[in-house]
Amino acid sequence: MSRHPDDRLIVALDVADAHTGLQLAGRLGDAVSFYKIGLGMLTGGGLALANELKQEHGKRIFLDMKLFDIGATVEAAVRGLAQFDLDFLTVHGDPHVIRAAREGASGTDMKILGVTILTSLDRADLDDSMIEPGDVADIVETRAGRAFEAGADGIICSPNEAAAIRALPESVGRLIVTPGVRPAGAASGDQKRIATPASAIGAGADHIVVGRPIWAAPDPRGAARAILDELPA
Repeated sequence: MSRHPDDRLIVALDVADAHTGLQLAGRLGDAVSFYKIGLGMLTGGGLALANELKQEHGKRIFLDMKLFDIGATVEAAVRGLAQFDLDFLTVHGDPHVIRAAREGASGTDMKILGVTILTSLDRADLDDSMIEPGDVADIVETRAGRAFEAGADGIICSPNEAAAIRALPESVGRLIVTPGVRPAGAASGDQKRIATPASAIGAGADHIVVGRPIWAAPDPRGAARAILDELPA
C-alpha cells in the first residue's frame, strides 16, 4: 500500500504536449497526486512538465521511458534522468538493463521498475516477435522474478499477472504497478489484458495506471474520484 491512499491511482498524461498536460493536471487538482509521463510526450515537453508538476505542484512522477540499450548507455541515461528527482522510471526487465539502471539511479530515491510484457501484447504478438513459446502469464512471471533478482524496485505488469507476481518470494517489499486498468463499463481501447481498478489492487498491485477513461471524460476530476471510490479501503 502507498503512503497516501490516493497515490494508488496514477493518471497517465497521454496527451499531445506539456501545455495540455498541465491544463489537465489543473482540472484534476487535489484529486490526483501521481502522474505518468510517457515516451509519446518526450518531444512535447514531457521532462519540463515532469519537473514542473514535481517541483511546483508537489506531485509524484512516474517517467515511463521503457529504456533498453547496452548497459553503459542505460546507466548514463538513468543517471541523467535521476537528477530530475522523479519517483518511478521504467526500463525493460532484462537483467542487464535492470542492473545498469540501478547503478545509474544509485544515491537517489528514484525507483527502477522493470517492464515484463507490454499489456497491449498477446500470444500472437509474441509469436510475431519470436518470443519463446509458452503462456504469456508464465513468461511475465519468469521475467518478473529475474528482474527482481537483478535489483528492480518493482515491476510493471498486467493486472491479470499481478497475483502470481505478488506470490513470488522475491516480490516482498517490491512494487507492482498495473496499466491496462479500466473502470467498470469503460472501453478497452488498445489494451488486451485488462481489469477493473478494484480487482487490480485486490490482486496485489500497489498502483494502478489509468489514462483515457480519465483524461477523455467530460469531467476528469469526477472520473478520477469515481475510480478512487472503487478501490478497497
